[in-house]
Amino acid sequence: MAIGKLINWLRGTTEATPLPDALWQETLATLPFLDRLKPEEKARLRKLAEDFLAEKEFTSAGGLELTDAMCVSIAAQGCLPILNLGLESYRDWVGIIVYPDEFIIPRSVEDEFGVVHEYDDIASGEAWEGGPLLISWRDAQMAGEGYNVVIHEFAHKLDMLSGEANGIPPLPTVLLRKEWEETLFAAYEDFCAQVSEAEARGNETLLDPYAAESPGEFFAVMSETFFEAPDILRQEYPAFYAQMSRFYRQNPAAQGG
Repeated sequence: MAIGKLINWLRGTTEATPLPDALWQETLATLPFLDRLKPEEKARLRKLAEDFLAEKEFTSAGGLELTDAMCVSIAAQGCLPILNLGLESYRDWVGIIVYPDEFIIPRSVEDEFGVVHEYDDIASGEAWEGGPLLISWRDAQMAGEGYNVVIHEFAHKLDMLSGEANGIPPLPTVLLRKEWEETLFAAYEDFCAQVSEAEARGNETLLDPYAAESPGEFFAVMSETFFEAPDILRQEYPAFYAQMSRFYRQNPAAQGG
């Protein structure tokens, strides 16, 4: 079967089909952070990506011509966080919409006086609870060195399994949830203070300042760092790195680069 028809063919069946070796190797070559994985883990990631492609529906917007390479790249990155959690973690949604670049999302907010203000928000990614996931392909191609819009949005999807994206994904016990919350909020508050100080001095923070937007964004940004630059996260917030390692059931800092 021609590679150019692979993804469309996958969409028409519930059975996963092996990805062509050349396409998979090309995907790995463009995502060097996957080199941390052992051969057995790469094989499981490949199978997970194949199952993901069979289950989800990719569409394009903004005039983008969607290719197999784009779909496989997004699938591989999106399945990395669930390598040891399973595809069931993405059970409550189907669609992925890929834009060529950043896109506009109309938003509205009500102020303290009850007045609704409408505005356009420029986004590189967006995850809707129970709905599709939106990705800018231009940003997806920037994967590396701690910035990964695909992992970021997929982390939001995991967070939403327990309700709103508040930085507290589903955890098996109340005790673990309490420990997660304490560690999360301590790291988040410390980071917010770092961002404020850096802004006052005209400096930059080591980690993406967007993480200071909310605990939900902190979790998503730290998930990017966890998989792409784990040594930095373990250095800056060792306790939260340990919590992330327990949640994702992975320890990328111990696997080297």
